[in-house]
Amino acid sequence: MDDEKLKVILALLSGIIFSLIFILLAFILPLNPPKVPPKTMDSELRKLSKEYKENQLKLPPDQQPKPKITKEE
Repeated sequence: MDDEKLKVILALLSGIIFSLIFILLAFILPLNPPKVPPKTMDSELRKLSKEYKENQLKLPPDQQPKPKITKEE
């Protein structure tokens, strides 16, 4: 085969392969990003309040109240 014909054939094949790659990527990648609910101050305050209440119940060991010992006679 002539060198010019090989160059034309290789250029056409590389163009077809290049375009097929982008067509496949268009089907694989999503067009719309996933829906994430917007962060509002209300939701952030609820989350902080919940964490604060949970941490209030769990005191560190050195701050936990000591049990009262009663003397039985």
